[in-house]
Amino acid sequence: MTKKRYALIGTGGRAEMFYAALAEEFRETSELVAFCDLNQTRMDYANKQLTTKYDHKAIPTYKADEFERMIEIEKPDTIIVTTIDRTHHTYIIRAMHAGCDVISEKPMTVDEEKCQEIIDTVKSTGKQLRVTFNYRYAPHNTKIRELIMDGAIGDVFSVHFEWLLNTEHGADYFRRWHRDKRNSGGLLVHKSTHHFDLVNFWLGTEPETVFALGGLNFYGRENAEQRGVTEFYQRAHGSEAAKNDPFALHMEDSPSLKGLYLDAEKEDGYQRDQSVFGDGINIEDTMGVLVKYKSKAIMTYSLNAYMPWEGYRVVFNGNKGRIEVNVVEKSYVNAGGEKSQEGALKGKQLKVFPMFDEPYSVEIEEGIGGHGGGDRVMLNDIFGVPADDRFKRAASHVDGAKSILTGIAGNMSLRTGLPVTVKDLVQF
Repeated sequence: MTKKRYALIGTGGRAEMFYAALAEEFRETSELVAFCDLNQTRMDYANKQLTTKYDHKAIPTYKADEFERMIEIEKPDTIIVTTIDRTHHTYIIRAMHAGCDVISEKPMTVDEEKCQEIIDTVKSTGKQLRVTFNYRYAPHNTKIRELIMDGAIGDVFSVHFEWLLNTEHGADYFRRWHRDKRNSGGLLVHKSTHHFDLVNFWLGTEPETVFALGGLNFYGRENAEQRGVTEFYQRAHGSEAAKNDPFALHMEDSPSLKGLYLDAEKEDGYQRDQSVFGDGINIEDTMGVLVKYKSKAIMTYSLNAYMPWEGYRVVFNGNKGRIEVNVVEKSYVNAGGEKSQEGALKGKQLKVFPMFDEPYSVEIEEGIGGHGGGDRVMLNDIFGVPADDRFKRAASHVDGAKSILTGIAGNMSLRTGLPVTVKDLVQF
């Protein structure tokens, strides 16, 4: 059996989920052939993880400006893109022109122009692009899709969706490169792409019109000053002021954060532990979005990044009843510990309220591992032998585009104060 060959670009916090799967569970059918990154220290750390943690040989490393050379020499079938969001389109497009299929971390990209470039490149090259929406695969999220598909509440006319990021996980987006909207598209793209994709997936529809409001109300220096904070610092490492700040990230206490970022600073100057109450933050921490879908359903959506607990509440109102879902997730800092804890569940409740019958709770199998058990199922779907899937959870570039277009339209609405028609943004 010929092994499928994979190379990975971007060896930061998102990379290990993929290279660990290839090195362990799927090593009989897959071969990891190279790492590519701007930073040699991070690639060396990834290779150390391979050899010491996953009993895999070290693999060749290439700097980012050697991307095409890496493809020419190592001949991967597929490139895995886990770089910062604003560069996803660059490597997706270059990989396809070099003859490779692509697996991309979400979000697929950050704005409508880059999205159009990707759509056009898929058409012109005929290569495949998959976007990794692991939340689709979590048993509780799949069960919601099943209930709605099977008509448990009839046609869904409205959705109310509230997502809470707590003061550990939510704060983390304001310490690192995500704090600059040019890099991440803000949380409406970087984070909400998961949530908007889930609604598209659950309802089997796509967004039509988007209106958004939001602002930076908690993080940032000005907000802290208004609350009476008088002691500030630029970054946590080496700062006396940071020692007593519950929002500070102490990378020296985490082997993974130290290896990936603190030890790597000498090469590119990237500081992973910036103060969440510093200047230079231009993303929102408080967002409300109103969406109309092609199915005629409407959604009210709320995202806040400074909450006391982590998780979400979503309700679906249909012409035959209502579904209520409550999920509490374990908090985590990306790359700050065991990868299987990312989005792992602390509690879940799913209840159906039929229009003329007694309400009933729906039992859901317990997913193991990260993102509510979705990570393992998704990785098998990508790298293993996928089972027949009536729910069609595998996400294409079209799914990737339709999820980010809600957030991109939301950002446009934030700027203009006007509703945005999604079909005007890109042409499929």
